[in-house]
Amino acid sequence: MSVTRLLADYGYLAVFAGCLLEGETILLLAGFAGHQGHLSLPLVLAIAFIGGALGDQIFHWAGRAWGTALLGRIPGFHERARRVIALLKRHDALLIVGIRFMYGLRIVGPIAMGAVGLSPRRFSVFNVVVAAIWAPLVGGLGYLFGHAVEALLGDVARFEEVALALIVAGAALFALIHARLRARSKSKDPE
Repeated sequence: MSVTRLLADYGYLAVFAGCLLEGETILLLAGFAGHQGHLSLPLVLAIAFIGGALGDQIFHWAGRAWGTALLGRIPGFHERARRVIALLKRHDALLIVGIRFMYGLRIVGPIAMGAVGLSPRRFSVFNVVVAAIWAPLVGGLGYLFGHAVEALLGDVARFEEVALALIVAGAALFALIHARLRARSKSKDPE
């Protein structure tokens, strides 16, 4: 089965699942796929909005229910959560908006916000607003990237299989390097 067929069959599900978590990479790729005609860009953006907003709401709720225990059990979250909490006390609205664009804090941020008792109503309002900004911004960047690549290379369709394979290989390599660096830093940290 070709990568293009997989994208057409499971692309929207991948966008939703990816946007429940961090989501930027999958949304950029989906925006690019929208440019190529494999996915509908408006549908990608709507799914990304729903997945992104819902994911952060779930993490905020989890933070309210099990925040302190959860943050203490996940390696690396405790220090990040402490920074989020310190910022939250001073700038809650800016932090709710900004956390979506801060790599590595998109999950721990809403959990920490829930753990310190940030109003669910306040969080929800800002979360929906920022998801409505984030989805078209990131998905649109992927779409514009498709235009740029097409302007440089012409018909991109002949490069799609190779490009997607390189992207998947690059993502796997990044994940492997990241995991090794985390393991190395964890072994150096006294507990």
